[in-house]
Amino acid sequence: MRRFGLGLCLALGTAVAAQAQSSMVFTSWGGTTQQAQQKDWADPFSKATGIKVLQDGPTDYGKFKAMVQSGNVSWDVVDVEGDFAQAAAKAGLLAPINLPASDSAQIDPRFLTPDAVGSFYYSFVIAYNKNKFKSDPPKTMADLFNVKKFPGKRCFYKWSFAGVLEAALLADGVKPDQLYPLDLNRAFKKLDTIKKDIVWWSTGAQSQQQLASGQCPISLMWNGRVQALEDSGVPVAMSWDDNLTTGDMLVIPKGAPNIAAARKFIAYATSAEAQAKFATATGYAPVNKGSAALMGKKALADLPSAHAATHINLNMDYWAAHRDEIANRWYAWQTK
Repeated sequence: MRRFGLGLCLALGTAVAAQAQSSMVFTSWGGTTQQAQQKDWADPFSKATGIKVLQDGPTDYGKFKAMVQSGNVSWDVVDVEGDFAQAAAKAGLLAPINLPASDSAQIDPRFLTPDAVGSFYYSFVIAYNKNKFKSDPPKTMADLFNVKKFPGKRCFYKWSFAGVLEAALLADGVKPDQLYPLDLNRAFKKLDTIKKDIVWWSTGAQSQQQLASGQCPISLMWNGRVQALEDSGVPVAMSWDDNLTTGDMLVIPKGAPNIAAARKFIAYATSAEAQAKFATATGYAPVNKGSAALMGKKALADLPSAHAATHINLNMDYWAAHRDEIANRWYAWQTK
């Protein structure tokens, strides 16, 4: 200060702060989903604001927690699953979103909390390779577990999360309104019947590769990933029977270095127009209530919201409360 003077020091400090906010890091799941998030959210946001959005991924919960706990956070906005958003908020790992009231009013209330706002919502669906099943394809969770009628490997999500356990219980005859609390013994017993036929996928891109290549002629996977394959001409299809529905959430890790930019980005990404463009590109449903009016009939027909009659809603409250308990048993079962 003695050399430059107080005024110049303050000016320099303001310039440094502005420079720090001129970029931010967005972390998501990779593949076609993150490509659409970059095209429909990040690139136009950068053009409108001058804030560069750097891409990272895939989302890693262990890394997320380690960053926040160490105070060395490099991510600003992260796309996470709904149960993790709830658990992370309870553990004090998140910064408030601070979405303006006018913007909050446009968000489906199922996907809005003080610490998280929906990214999109989607369904786990039964996907199949049409070259393998040309007639009478698999449609229900019971079909997914029927290796005699529908032979071949089954590809399932590797990580401990809602979907596979519910599918096993539905296949075993449990009614959708009686899924929770999950009967873990019954679910794992049902999974035991096809364990030798299971191949795991850890990312959406991997699930697409497995289905397209025929490695798994049947897969339980995210509807948008199947839609992307269909749109590119790959001979695959999906069944909306027993579709298992939930949503991803956008969160800001506590201690994020560019929190002002992060909040602006989330407000943009959840706007009606940005959500409509992303939903049209991916087949994932928008969380903004105004988006449907901006979408064409074909795009709307491909969304989970068009198949609400066969929705089975995954219970994120249950999963947030029991995620660690289930995870311990899940990973032990996979490796034994």
